[in-house]
Amino acid sequence: MTTNFRSVERITCGVCAVIALVLSGAALAAPHRDEAVYRAVEAERAGALDLLKSIVDIDSGTGDVAGGRRVEEILEAQLKASGAEVHYEPAEAANFPPNLVAEFHGNGTAKILIIAHIDTVFGPGTVAKRPFRIEGDRALGPGVGDEKGGVINAVAALKILHDLGLKDYATITLLLDDSEELGSPGSTLLIKTLAKQNDVEFNMEPGDPPDALTVWRKGAGDISIQVKGRSAHAGMVPQNGRNAAAELVHQLAGLEGKFPHTGDGTTVNLTVIKAGSRNNIIPDLAEATLDVRFRKLEDFDAILAKIKSGVLPPIVPDTTITVATEGSAYPPLTENPQIDALGARAQAIYGELGKTIALSGNGGASESAVVMSVGTPALDGLGFVGGGFHTDHESIDLRSVTPRMYLFTRLLMETSRSRPEKSPVRSKNIRRRRGGARAERCTRRRRRRSLACQPYVAVVAVAKAQGGQVGRVDLFDRIVDCGVDAVRHGFPHPGIVA
Repeated sequence: MTTNFRSVERITCGVCAVIALVLSGAALAAPHRDEAVYRAVEAERAGALDLLKSIVDIDSGTGDVAGGRRVEEILEAQLKASGAEVHYEPAEAANFPPNLVAEFHGNGTAKILIIAHIDTVFGPGTVAKRPFRIEGDRALGPGVGDEKGGVINAVAALKILHDLGLKDYATITLLLDDSEELGSPGSTLLIKTLAKQNDVEFNMEPGDPPDALTVWRKGAGDISIQVKGRSAHAGMVPQNGRNAAAELVHQLAGLEGKFPHTGDGTTVNLTVIKAGSRNNIIPDLAEATLDVRFRKLEDFDAILAKIKSGVLPPIVPDTTITVATEGSAYPPLTENPQIDALGARAQAIYGELGKTIALSGNGGASESAVVMSVGTPALDGLGFVGGGFHTDHESIDLRSVTPRMYLFTRLLMETSRSRPEKSPVRSKNIRRRRGGARAERCTRRRRRRSLACQPYVAVVAVAKAQGGQVGRVDLFDRIVDCGVDAVRHGFPHPGIVA
């Protein structure tokens, strides 16, 4: 007898999705929030917002050593009061504050790393012009979302665990990064070291609206175009000069239209131009910086090669053009089954509140990509939901504060009780989220992984035998293959209210 294995795989994966639907219905009890945690979150909310105001109202732009230390001192006191052992690791580059590391010790086996950054993109004097303020459902201020709000969410969750006496973990380590906005030059080696020592990393970057966690991020790097000319008096002998700025404009015009500026793929954007020092001197130096975002490391190399090969013949004689880079500051965070599983766990917890949360990605880089590069699974975007980052209207949605505090506290609890398995991470292309490819994706996943769909049948049988009373998060730990795929493509996860 000839067997059509492709058809069998499609049917099997379809069964997975159907079982996911069944499990979300009558076979399971309706999800219920953890009332003790929820009450603690509500009690902590006002204090958390007060603490957020206190650190937002301190200028701590990247490289502001004094401002960074002031923020750290405030947070150090809070963390010590919650039972942490706090120490500082020297910055790995000059002109950055030291990195605060807070360690919590429990009686379990899971080792959890939390990373948040206290530096912002805003310079000295910004707070004096627009301090922390609340307008309706929004809180505004420099760095309120990116990412001081995430810092506070982490500190609040750790306080709640301490107050409730929950210590099912072996260790929880919180790293406060002081140089993330420049690619973490002051902490990259520390991040890798801590990542290797822990089972999982949670990153406190803000959540994307309307309510999403981050499962992929673009890598980030800069490419510079430098022009060398010759200076001269702009009024008396301008003809003796060789205008580097004019040549740079010519070169930039030649790049226009060659690269996308927006979208989920590679983007290239002009961000900085420097030329001239006085208005009466022909500039002899000019430089442009291009911000490059990419989904795969090889994409950055391809962009660099294309820019180098696309240098135009100069229109200003005797000028020289150089294309250079220091490489990528952050690698891309590439979605994989480990990240999907963490995201599905978070979705199940959010279902306890009768809410849904999406899994998405964006062009903003973060430390999670560094963590994943050494094989430690990471989930990102666990701060408060916000928008307008790096602008004068940066804000967080205050309606997200309570559910996000609950989510992160419960995520720490459940991860403490069921730690993820670490394994070498192999990057893969991001799946296209189209319904027609759903069966193919499920087939590929089954080929790559040892788990099959039979456990779901057993889970259904157990659920029915026990009268439908199956723990939501316990059940999640057994649904890590096609069940996750079903969640990713629109089927409710057990415990999630659609």
